[in-house]
Amino acid sequence: MGTNLGTVDRVIRGVVGVILITVGLFLVRGILGIVLSLLGVLLIFSGTVGFCHVYKVLHIHSSRKA
Repeated sequence: MGTNLGTVDRVIRGVVGVILITVGLFLVRGILGIVLSLLGVLLIFSGTVGFCHVYKVLHIHSSRKA
C-alpha cells in the first residue's frame, strides 16, 4: 500500500481533523459530536499514513508518486 496523498492534502486533512475533533468534543453534544470526532480521527489517520481508500477507489492521486 503506497501513498496517494500529497503533502498539501495531508496537511489539510490534519488541520481539518483537529478542527472536527475539537468541535465534536467541545461544541456539539450527542451523536453528532461523536460522529464529527470520529471523522476527525479518520482524517488525521489518513493524513498521517498518506493513504486514502476513497482516493484509491476513485483512482485519484494527489502525490507526485502515483
